[in-house]
Amino acid sequence: MAVLGKVYLVGAGPGAQDLITVRGARLLAQAQCVLYDALVTPQMLELCAQAELISVGKRSGQRSTAQQAINVQMVAAAQRHAIVVRLKGGDPMIFGRADEELRALEAAGIDYEVVPGITTALAASAETRQPLTKRGVARSVSFFTSSTAPGQPDEPALPETDTLVQYMGGREAIATGQRLLTQGWAPETPVIVIENCTRPDQRIERMTLAVLARGLEAAHGPVLVMVGEAMRERSHA
Repeated sequence: MAVLGKVYLVGAGPGAQDLITVRGARLLAQAQCVLYDALVTPQMLELCAQAELISVGKRSGQRSTAQQAINVQMVAAAQRHAIVVRLKGGDPMIFGRADEELRALEAAGIDYEVVPGITTALAASAETRQPLTKRGVARSVSFFTSSTAPGQPDEPALPETDTLVQYMGGREAIATGQRLLTQGWAPETPVIVIENCTRPDQRIERMTLAVLARGLEAAHGPVLVMVGEAMRERSHA
């Protein structure tokens, strides 16, 4: 019986090639096979040019690879190669469906390791120079997404927190703004919307919660929305 390879779930970070971890880059250079998400940039894939590359991207509203099919391909890759990288945008353990993939590997008896990456919320905080926490203003942060598994409610309860960060917040961000106003958040609460974080086509918009609730400019890349007093732009006097 052939010896099974090892699978590394690697976080690619928010997009920029040089924001992947040193360990992640080293594993890409060693990999024989890389299964990568839609949000992984071509520049990132230059780090694993020697590997068999398999696109298993998932994008909201677009044709994509079903999670079960990704699990099957990942297990099959480990049966052919000694080092397999499952390359995920951001961090594998934040909205990366890592639990489903780890379960599939465990069920197949395949060894694995998780290599963390910079999740987009932290990169967006750095890009906008707005800390997610701020002494005397914000002592709690919550990450959430409106994307749900089949059979779950489409509108999960919004967490009570000082700073609220919505992943995959394109079209859903408008509804979030409306719900926050209904829950009593002040209309003038500052909001930052960042599209294509850390990439050359990055776009940052500042607005209030009331403006967010009325609509957003159409986005062509991944969108992150940050809401709360910690997002208020600092004066430079």
